[in-house]
Amino acid sequence: MKILVIGSGGREHAMVWKLSQSPARPKIYAIPGNPGIGKLAETVQLKVDDIQGILEFALNEKIDLTLVGPELPLSLGICDQFRKNGLKIVGPTQRASRIESSKAYSKEIMFKYQIPTATAEIFTSAKKAREFILKTPKPLVIKADGLAAGKGVVIAESDEVAISTIESFMEKRSLGDAGSSVLIEEFLEGEEISFLVITDGKHVLPLAEAQDHKKIFDGDMGPNTGGMGAYSPVPLVTETQKAEILNQIMIPIVRAMELEGAPFTGFLFGGLILTRGGIKVLEFNARLGDPETQVILTRLQSDFVELLQKTADGQLDRFQLKWQDEASVCVVIASAGYPVSSGAKVPITGLETINAKEDHGLVFHAGTEFKNQSVLASGGRVLGVTACGKSIQEARKFAYEAISKIHFDGMQYRKDIGLKAVNR
Repeated sequence: MKILVIGSGGREHAMVWKLSQSPARPKIYAIPGNPGIGKLAETVQLKVDDIQGILEFALNEKIDLTLVGPELPLSLGICDQFRKNGLKIVGPTQRASRIESSKAYSKEIMFKYQIPTATAEIFTSAKKAREFILKTPKPLVIKADGLAAGKGVVIAESDEVAISTIESFMEKRSLGDAGSSVLIEEFLEGEEISFLVITDGKHVLPLAEAQDHKKIFDGDMGPNTGGMGAYSPVPLVTETQKAEILNQIMIPIVRAMELEGAPFTGFLFGGLILTRGGIKVLEFNARLGDPETQVILTRLQSDFVELLQKTADGQLDRFQLKWQDEASVCVVIASAGYPVSSGAKVPITGLETINAKEDHGLVFHAGTEFKNQSVLASGGRVLGVTACGKSIQEARKFAYEAISKIHFDGMQYRKDIGLKAVNR
């Protein structure tokens, strides 16, 4: 069996690692992959937005099943093109992926189908956005409508910050077309959690929940990032709340998408917040999260290949998910300057000293490249060191012990990933 994974980050490395554990023993390809993925799969140097090139490769190689990691190829309609050519692929259509690629569309669907979320106004005029800001209590959350690689959300605690954000997004076009329209939302307080499901458009299976750590510094300080670490399970979330999330948010949004003529298939990510007024949706993503994937897939006991096959074939009602009775913690190591700037390319040492069995740690590559016989940190989020244990405390211990063996100039990581769960 031939399986293709599209993407080059830590999420995709975790996907490839889990696929390689399957009894089906598939031949795995990755576009474009990274040095870590390259040890488990054959990497192909195409860009993730080269939809025609990827399609031709899949047709020529007779790929049996494709799994899409990042949002960009989904928003460009890769799943539509694959299915049109008789190829199986796990992911939503271009139209359905708007649940992530357009925050305005997502918000309108939630309002229409009464899915709990923050109140918001949508603006295409910077002048009207400024007028709204000046008469509205702070803090406010300002979101670019389009895909912005994790840089399109600002919590504005003052008029000055809010107005400068509007100027940056809408007038200076710092995010390109993504900021041509914006949402201005009420600020919600509470604990954030990531709740993911997989769906074939009809049947919905919940995955293990996780909690991401978005801020760059310990104690949730500093600017937002793509995610500095995660853990699973989340003791904060009760079984009753999980059932509520599934039945009042995740299943209803899948039903809503079907009613809108844009049935959703693949992985659906709910970024949720537990407020005093109940559980509300911050955002939906049309794919697995990063670093949530790393902690979820290391806990998954079921065959990942079979899960994807049943999804592609519309037979998820014939599949039962099973989970390891363990906790998992992923700590992201980023380069100097992240998330504001990208650090210089520098060699990474110590990777070869980490043994998954002895050290209980897995190193998922994200921003790395291989050059002159060395693995280099190539900027941004570089590695996701992930470990399982009998408890979150034990998983944390194993993850940080593994990190102590790794070094590159300028490396930075949070020391408090998972502590919320340990101290609760």
